[in-house]
Amino acid sequence: LVQLLPTRAQYDTFIQTTMMKLAVLAAAAGSAAAFAPASNGRAATSLAADKSQAIPFLPAPSNCDGYVGNVGFDPLRVSDYFPVDYLREAELKHGRMCQLAWLGYVAVDLGLRVPGYPEAMSGATSATVHDAAVEFGALGNIFIWIAIAEMTSWIGVSQMLQGSGREPGDFGFGKQYLEGKSEEQINKIKLQEITHCRAAMMAFAGVVTQSVLYEKGFPYF
Repeated sequence: LVQLLPTRAQYDTFIQTTMMKLAVLAAAAGSAAAFAPASNGRAATSLAADKSQAIPFLPAPSNCDGYVGNVGFDPLRVSDYFPVDYLREAELKHGRMCQLAWLGYVAVDLGLRVPGYPEAMSGATSATVHDAAVEFGALGNIFIWIAIAEMTSWIGVSQMLQGSGREPGDFGFGKQYLEGKSEEQINKIKLQEITHCRAAMMAFAGVVTQSVLYEKGFPYF
Protein backbone atom coordinates (compact mmCIF):
# COMPACT_ATOMS: atom_id res chain seq x y z
CA LEU A 1 0.00 0.00 0.00
CA VAL A 2 2.87 2.38 0.83
CA GLN A 3 4.41 1.69 -2.59
CA LEU A 4 1.16 2.78 -4.33
CA LEU A 5 1.21 6.25 -2.73
CA PRO A 6 3.11 9.01 -4.63
CA THR A 7 6.34 10.32 -3.17
CA ARG A 8 6.72 13.91 -2.02
CA ALA A 9 8.65 14.81 -5.18
CA GLN A 10 5.97 13.31 -7.45
CA TYR A 11 3.24 15.17 -5.58
CA ASP A 12 5.06 18.51 -5.89
CA THR A 13 5.59 17.93 -9.64
CA PHE A 14 1.87 17.17 -10.15
CA ILE A 15 0.84 20.35 -8.32
CA GLN A 16 3.24 22.52 -10.35
CA THR A 17 2.06 21.03 -13.67
CA THR A 18 -1.61 21.52 -12.79
CA MET A 19 -1.06 25.14 -11.78
CA MET A 20 0.76 25.87 -15.03
CA LYS A 21 -2.10 24.43 -17.08
CA LEU A 22 -4.66 26.51 -15.19
CA ALA A 23 -2.58 29.64 -15.73
CA VAL A 24 -2.40 28.98 -19.48
CA LEU A 25 -6.19 28.46 -19.68
CA ALA A 26 -6.85 31.65 -17.71
CA ALA A 27 -4.57 33.64 -20.01
CA ALA A 28 -6.31 32.23 -23.11
CA ALA A 29 -9.74 33.06 -21.72
CA GLY A 30 -8.64 36.59 -20.92
CA SER A 31 -7.33 37.09 -24.46
CA ALA A 32 -10.59 35.89 -25.98
CA ALA A 33 -12.60 38.20 -23.73
CA ALA A 34 -10.48 41.15 -24.80
CA PHE A 35 -11.62 40.73 -28.41
CA ALA A 36 -15.31 40.06 -27.61
CA PRO A 37 -17.67 42.96 -28.57
CA ALA A 38 -19.06 44.93 -25.67
CA SER A 39 -22.80 44.60 -25.07
CA ASN A 40 -24.54 47.95 -25.27
CA GLY A 41 -28.17 46.82 -25.40
CA ARG A 42 -28.63 47.61 -29.10
CA ALA A 43 -28.59 43.95 -30.16
CA ALA A 44 -31.75 43.17 -28.19
CA THR A 45 -33.45 46.23 -29.64
CA SER A 46 -32.50 45.20 -33.19
CA LEU A 47 -33.83 41.70 -32.69
CA ALA A 48 -37.10 43.05 -31.37
CA ALA A 49 -37.42 45.42 -34.32
CA ASP A 50 -36.87 42.58 -36.79
CA LYS A 51 -39.85 40.60 -35.51
CA SER A 52 -42.98 40.28 -37.61
CA GLN A 53 -45.79 42.68 -36.75
CA ALA A 54 -48.43 40.06 -37.57
CA ILE A 55 -46.62 37.10 -35.97
CA PRO A 56 -44.39 38.54 -33.22
CA PHE A 57 -42.61 35.25 -32.49
CA LEU A 58 -41.32 34.98 -36.08
CA PRO A 59 -38.75 37.16 -37.87
CA ALA A 60 -40.09 39.78 -40.26
CA PRO A 61 -39.81 38.94 -43.99
CA SER A 62 -37.31 41.55 -45.12
CA ASN A 63 -38.19 41.18 -48.82
CA CYS A 64 -41.67 42.58 -48.11
CA ASP A 65 -40.37 45.88 -46.77
CA GLY A 66 -41.65 48.92 -48.64
CA TYR A 67 -44.89 47.36 -49.87
CA VAL A 68 -48.15 49.04 -48.90
CA GLY A 69 -50.05 46.91 -46.41
CA ASN A 70 -47.03 44.91 -45.29
CA VAL A 71 -47.49 43.61 -41.75
CA GLY A 72 -44.83 40.92 -41.92
CA PHE A 73 -47.21 38.02 -42.54
CA ASP A 74 -45.19 35.37 -44.35
CA PRO A 75 -44.87 32.38 -41.99
CA LEU A 76 -43.78 30.04 -44.82
CA ARG A 77 -41.14 32.53 -46.05
CA VAL A 78 -42.55 32.38 -49.57
CA SER A 79 -41.07 35.82 -50.26
CA ASP A 80 -37.60 34.30 -49.93
CA TYR A 81 -38.17 32.16 -53.02
CA PHE A 82 -40.45 34.20 -55.31
CA PRO A 83 -40.38 37.85 -56.43
CA VAL A 84 -42.56 39.90 -54.10
CA ASP A 85 -43.96 41.83 -57.09
CA TYR A 86 -45.33 38.53 -58.40
CA LEU A 87 -46.74 37.63 -54.98
CA ARG A 88 -48.44 41.03 -54.64
CA GLU A 89 -49.84 40.62 -58.16
CA ALA A 90 -51.36 37.28 -57.14
CA GLU A 91 -52.71 38.69 -53.91
CA LEU A 92 -54.43 41.58 -55.65
CA LYS A 93 -55.84 39.36 -58.40
CA HIS A 94 -57.29 36.80 -56.01
CA GLY A 95 -58.59 39.53 -53.72
CA ARG A 96 -60.35 41.35 -56.55
CA MET A 97 -61.88 38.12 -57.83
CA CYS A 98 -63.10 37.22 -54.34
CA GLN A 99 -64.78 40.60 -53.95
CA LEU A 100 -66.74 39.94 -57.14
CA ALA A 101 -67.25 36.28 -56.22
CA TRP A 102 -68.72 37.08 -52.80
CA LEU A 103 -71.10 39.61 -54.33
CA GLY A 104 -72.15 37.20 -57.08
CA TYR A 105 -72.53 34.25 -54.71
CA VAL A 106 -74.83 36.15 -52.38
CA ALA A 107 -76.75 37.86 -55.19
CA VAL A 108 -77.67 34.51 -56.76
CA ASP A 109 -78.89 33.15 -53.44
CA LEU A 110 -81.00 36.28 -52.98
CA GLY A 111 -82.77 35.49 -56.26
CA LEU A 112 -80.92 37.70 -58.75
CA ARG A 113 -80.75 36.25 -62.28
CA VAL A 114 -79.37 37.82 -65.45
CA PRO A 115 -81.58 37.92 -68.55
CA GLY A 116 -81.38 34.70 -70.53
CA TYR A 117 -80.44 32.62 -67.51
CA PRO A 118 -80.95 28.93 -68.44
CA GLU A 119 -84.14 27.47 -67.03
CA ALA A 120 -82.28 24.24 -66.28
CA MET A 121 -80.28 26.10 -63.62
CA SER A 122 -83.02 28.41 -62.35
CA GLY A 123 -83.66 26.39 -59.21
CA ALA A 124 -80.01 25.95 -58.26
CA THR A 125 -78.29 27.83 -55.49
CA SER A 126 -74.71 29.06 -55.60
CA ALA A 127 -73.63 25.96 -53.69
CA THR A 128 -75.48 23.47 -55.93
CA VAL A 129 -75.19 25.09 -59.35
CA HIS A 130 -71.91 23.38 -60.26
CA ASP A 131 -73.38 20.09 -61.52
CA ALA A 132 -76.15 21.86 -63.43
CA ALA A 133 -73.63 24.25 -65.03
CA VAL A 134 -71.42 21.34 -66.11
CA GLU A 135 -74.38 19.53 -67.66
CA PHE A 136 -75.55 22.67 -69.43
CA GLY A 137 -72.02 23.50 -70.65
CA ALA A 138 -71.72 26.88 -68.92
CA LEU A 139 -68.51 26.01 -67.08
CA GLY A 140 -66.76 25.25 -70.37
CA ASN A 141 -67.48 28.78 -71.60
CA ILE A 142 -66.33 30.24 -68.29
CA PHE A 143 -63.08 28.29 -68.54
CA ILE A 144 -62.36 29.63 -72.01
CA TRP A 145 -62.91 33.26 -70.98
CA ILE A 146 -60.78 32.85 -67.88
CA ALA A 147 -57.98 31.30 -69.96
CA ILE A 148 -58.07 34.26 -72.35
CA ALA A 149 -57.93 36.72 -69.44
CA GLU A 150 -55.03 34.85 -67.84
CA MET A 151 -52.99 34.74 -71.04
CA THR A 152 -53.60 38.43 -71.70
CA SER A 153 -52.73 39.53 -68.17
CA TRP A 154 -49.55 37.45 -68.17
CA ILE A 155 -48.06 39.79 -70.78
CA GLY A 156 -48.08 42.63 -68.26
CA VAL A 157 -46.88 40.41 -65.43
CA SER A 158 -44.00 39.08 -67.51
CA GLN A 159 -42.92 42.60 -68.45
CA MET A 160 -43.10 43.63 -64.80
CA LEU A 161 -40.84 40.76 -63.75
CA GLN A 162 -38.36 41.84 -66.43
CA GLY A 163 -38.11 45.33 -64.95
CA SER A 164 -40.60 47.36 -66.99
CA GLY A 165 -41.55 49.44 -63.94
CA ARG A 166 -45.17 48.32 -63.96
CA GLU A 167 -46.67 48.12 -60.48
CA PRO A 168 -48.30 44.88 -59.35
CA GLY A 169 -51.99 44.75 -60.25
CA ASP A 170 -51.81 47.78 -62.54
CA PHE A 171 -53.93 47.26 -65.68
CA GLY A 172 -54.63 50.94 -66.20
CA PHE A 173 -58.20 50.56 -64.91
CA GLY A 174 -59.41 53.39 -62.66
CA LYS A 175 -56.08 55.22 -62.59
CA GLN A 176 -57.88 58.48 -63.33
CA TYR A 177 -59.01 58.51 -59.70
CA LEU A 178 -55.37 58.82 -58.62
CA GLU A 179 -54.63 61.90 -60.71
CA GLY A 180 -53.75 65.00 -58.69
CA LYS A 181 -53.36 63.06 -55.44
CA SER A 182 -50.26 63.07 -53.25
CA GLU A 183 -48.18 59.96 -52.65
CA GLU A 184 -49.63 59.67 -49.16
CA GLN A 185 -53.18 59.76 -50.52
CA ILE A 186 -52.35 57.18 -53.20
CA ASN A 187 -50.80 54.86 -50.62
CA LYS A 188 -53.93 55.19 -48.49
CA ILE A 189 -56.08 54.10 -51.44
CA LYS A 190 -53.74 51.19 -52.12
CA LEU A 191 -53.94 50.18 -48.47
CA GLN A 192 -57.73 50.27 -48.61
CA GLU A 193 -57.73 48.04 -51.68
CA ILE A 194 -55.31 45.43 -50.32
CA THR A 195 -57.22 45.39 -47.01
CA HIS A 196 -60.52 44.77 -48.79
CA CYS A 197 -58.85 42.12 -50.96
CA ARG A 198 -57.64 40.20 -47.92
CA ALA A 199 -61.01 40.51 -46.20
CA ALA A 200 -62.80 39.33 -49.35
CA MET A 201 -60.67 36.19 -49.62
CA MET A 202 -61.57 35.26 -46.06
CA ALA A 203 -65.22 36.25 -46.59
CA PHE A 204 -65.66 34.18 -49.74
CA ALA A 205 -64.14 31.11 -48.10
CA GLY A 206 -66.45 31.64 -45.15
CA VAL A 207 -69.64 32.16 -47.16
CA VAL A 208 -69.05 29.03 -49.26
CA THR A 209 -68.28 26.93 -46.19
CA GLN A 210 -71.31 28.27 -44.30
CA SER A 211 -73.72 27.69 -47.18
CA VAL A 212 -72.57 24.10 -47.68
CA LEU A 213 -72.57 23.21 -43.99
CA TYR A 214 -76.03 24.61 -43.20
CA GLU A 215 -77.63 24.20 -46.67
CA LYS A 216 -79.53 27.45 -46.23
CA GLY A 217 -79.77 30.64 -48.21
CA PHE A 218 -78.35 34.00 -47.25
CA PRO A 219 -77.29 34.70 -44.47
CA TYR A 220 -76.53 30.94 -44.42
CA PHE A 221 -77.53 30.06 -40.87
